[in-house]
Amino acid sequence: MARRSTKTPPPDDFEERILDIDVVDEMQGSFLEYAYSVIYSRALPDARDGLKPVHRRILYQMNEMGLRPDRSYVKCARVVGEVMGKLHPHGDASIYDALVRMAQPFSMRLPLVDGHGNFGSLGNDDPPAAMRYTECRMASATSLMTESIDEDTVDFTPNYDGQEHEPVALPAAYPNLLVNGASGIAVGMATNMPPHNLGEVIAAARHLIKHPNADLDTLMRFVPGPDLPTGGRIVGLGGVRDAYEKGRGTFKIRATVTVENVTARRKGLVVTELPFTVGPEKVISKIKDLVGSKKLQGIADVKDLTDREHGLRLVIEVKNGFNPEAVLEQLYKLTPMEESFGINNVALVDGQPLTLGLKELLEVYVDHRFEVVRRRSEFRRGKRRDRLHLVEGLLTALVDIDEVIRLIRSSDNSAQAKERLIERFSLSDIQTQYILDTPLRRLTKFDRIELESERDRLQEEIEQLTRILESDAELRKLVSGELAAVAKKYGTERRTVLLESAGTTVGAVPLEVADDPCRVLLSSTGLLARTVTGEVPFDAEAKRVKHDVIVSAVPATTRGEVGAVTSTGRLLRLAVIDLPQLPETATAPSLSGGAQISEFLALGDDEELICLTTLDESSPGLALGTEQGVVKRVVPDYPANKEELEVITLKDGDRIVGAAELRTGEEDLVFITSEAQLLRYPASQVRPQGRPAGGMAGVKLGADAKVIAFSAVDPAVDAMVFTVAGSHGTLDDSVATAKLTPFDQYPRKGRATGGVRCQRFLKGEDCLTLAWAGPAPVRAADAKGAPVPLPDVDPRRDGSGVPLAKQVATLAGPV
Repeated sequence: MARRSTKTPPPDDFEERILDIDVVDEMQGSFLEYAYSVIYSRALPDARDGLKPVHRRILYQMNEMGLRPDRSYVKCARVVGEVMGKLHPHGDASIYDALVRMAQPFSMRLPLVDGHGNFGSLGNDDPPAAMRYTECRMASATSLMTESIDEDTVDFTPNYDGQEHEPVALPAAYPNLLVNGASGIAVGMATNMPPHNLGEVIAAARHLIKHPNADLDTLMRFVPGPDLPTGGRIVGLGGVRDAYEKGRGTFKIRATVTVENVTARRKGLVVTELPFTVGPEKVISKIKDLVGSKKLQGIADVKDLTDREHGLRLVIEVKNGFNPEAVLEQLYKLTPMEESFGINNVALVDGQPLTLGLKELLEVYVDHRFEVVRRRSEFRRGKRRDRLHLVEGLLTALVDIDEVIRLIRSSDNSAQAKERLIERFSLSDIQTQYILDTPLRRLTKFDRIELESERDRLQEEIEQLTRILESDAELRKLVSGELAAVAKKYGTERRTVLLESAGTTVGAVPLEVADDPCRVLLSSTGLLARTVTGEVPFDAEAKRVKHDVIVSAVPATTRGEVGAVTSTGRLLRLAVIDLPQLPETATAPSLSGGAQISEFLALGDDEELICLTTLDESSPGLALGTEQGVVKRVVPDYPANKEELEVITLKDGDRIVGAAELRTGEEDLVFITSEAQLLRYPASQVRPQGRPAGGMAGVKLGADAKVIAFSAVDPAVDAMVFTVAGSHGTLDDSVATAKLTPFDQYPRKGRATGGVRCQRFLKGEDCLTLAWAGPAPVRAADAKGAPVPLPDVDPRRDGSGVPLAKQVATLAGPV
C-alpha cells in the first residue's frame, strides 16, 4: 500500500523566487547587528544613569510595583517575573543575578536594592539563595534614581512587544556610574569601572557645574581615586590618573593587614579588608595550596573568624622565626591578597560606545541632569498653569455666583449652560466645564479665600520655574543644590586608602628572623620575654611599674635555646624565638610585654620556675641549693636531643630553693636558713657532678630549720643581703621586720658548716620568712609586682630589723 503524501502542494499562482546573497556580506551584516544588540541592549551601561538595560528595567519595575523603602518586602521571584514578562525578554537567571548584585553591599558602593535573606558573600564563596526564598524592595537611595520619572523628565520607548513602555534612561539624582561602577563584556569591547565615593564624586560634579572649564588636576582634588566597597589599599596612583585622563589604566588593590599577637607564642597577620571581588575562601584555598607545594614559607595556620559583629577577620598565623612583614610580602605576591584592577571606562553616549575620562563622565552626567531638571521644570510649570487657569475661572464665577446659578438653572441642558457661561463671563471651554463639575459646597466664602491663596502661590511658583527655565545660572544653581543635599544625606567616609607606592619590598625585609644577640628575662610575677638587643639597660631611678622586678636574665640568641630550672630538679628547654619580644624602648625593670610561664612550659601543681640558664657546655656549670641544705654543681652536659633533663636527684620532701649559672667559677655560694644563719663559701669547694648525682652537704641545719634562700654572688661586685624576720613562717605586718646589710660584712666559712647570724630576732620573731643575697642596687616587689621601698642599709651583720612599710614577696638586683 503506497504512503499518502501529506505535503501541501503550492498554489497554482505560486512563483518561486531565489535570491543570490554573498555569504560574506550576510555574515558581516548579521554579526554587526548582533554586536550592536549586545552592546546597546545588554553589556554596556548608559553614561547618563550608569545602568545596563536589565538593571534599569528592574529598578523601574520595582518603582512601578510600589516597592519603596517604606513598604514591606516582596519575594524576588515576583520582581523577576514582572521584569521578565513586561520588559526583559531573557532568562530569569540573568535578571535575578543582576538584582542580587544590586543588593550586595560588598559589590555596590551605594546598594540600589534592599535585600532580605541570603544574597551571597564576598567573592561568591557562599552563593545567594534561590529567588523564591529571598525578598527585596527598593533601597533608600534608589528613590533618587527614579525620582520625578513621572514628570516627563526622560524619554520612553516601547518594550519588546509594544504593549508596555520603558524609560530610555532614569533621571538619576546622583552620578551612579561613577559611584557604583560597572563591568561587562560586549562583542569586541568591554567595560570595567571601579566604584567611587559619593561625596567626592558629587563635589567634583558641583565644581564642574560652577567651573565648566575645570581641568583634570582640579577635579582629582575632589576625586583622588576609587573608593571600593570592601575597602583595602590602592597601591600606585599613576594608573588611576591614566584612567581619569584617557579612560584606561591599571592599579593594584591590597588587603588591609595588621600584625598582631594572635597567641602568646606567635604573631599573626590579621586581614580585615580584602581586594574588591576577592573572598576569604579564595585566599585560604590559595594559601593552603602554596604551603602544600612549599612555595610559601612561614605560615603556621589560617583561620577565618569572620562574623556579623566584627566583619571580615582572616587570621594568618606566622611560624616563629619568620618576619611577619616578609611573609606578608610573599602573600601579596603569590595570593589574591593583592589584585590588579584594569579600568576601562567604556559607556554608551547617545547610543554609541565611547571611552571616557573622569571629566567626560562627569560632563555627560551633568548635561543629563540639566536636561532632567529642565524638563521637570517645564512639566511642573505646565501643570501649575493648567491649575491656575482653572482657579482663575472658578474665582471669576464666584464673583457673581448668583448669575452663574441663574444661567445654569434656566438652561435646557448642560451644553446650553456651557455656551451661556462662556458667552456671559468670557471663560474658556475647560474653565466652564470645571465650573459645571464643581459641587455647590465648594462655592462658599471660605473656599474663595483658599482659591485666592492658591492662585497667588501658583503664580509665584510659575514665576520661579520660569526663572529656572530662562536662566542658565539658576538652573545650574538648582542642580548643584540638589546634588549637595544628596551628598549630605547619603555621603559616607572613604573606605579605601590611597598609597603612592607599595613601600617595603621582599628584598628589604629578610624572610627569617636573624639570629641576633638578645637576653631572655623572667619577672617576679612569672612573665617571660626577650629583649631586642643584647644589652639590657638598667636605670635605678626609672619609674617603677608593675612587673618591675626581673629575677633571672640570661644571654641568648634569637633562634637559640635557654634552659629553665624548676623546683623539682628539672631543666626544660625553651626556644627563645617563641618568647614575646619587648620593644626597643623597654628597659629591664619593665616586663609588661611578656607572657605567662604556662604558655611555654608545662609545670606541675607544686612546681615553680627557679631560674633561667644558658645551655653553654663551656661554662663552669650550674649551682643548685635545696631546702634541706644540699648543694650541687652540675656538669654542663645538655644533650640536644632531649627537651627535658634531670639536673639533680632530690631526696623525698626536698626541693630546690635557688639556682644560678656560674659565670667565672670564682663566685661565692650563699645559703640563708630560717634560723637567720648565713653561710658563705667559694664555689670551688663544691666538686662538679654529673646530672643524675644527688649533690653534697651544703649547710648545717638545726632542728626544724630549712634553707629559704640560695644564690651565687661574685665577691668582686658590690652586693647586699636582705632578710625579713617573722613568726612561724608568716608575713604579718605587725611583727615583720627587715634588714639590709652589705654582703662583705659576712665572712667566708667552710662548706657544710652553720655560718654566722644575719639578723637578730626581736620579741615575737622566731624565724626568717624571706631572704636574698645578690648584687646591688636591690629592687623589691610585692606579690602583684608593685614596688616596695626598702629600709636603710644596716652595717651590722647580726643587728635586728626595722618594720616594713609593705610586704615584700620578691627581690632582685640588676641584670
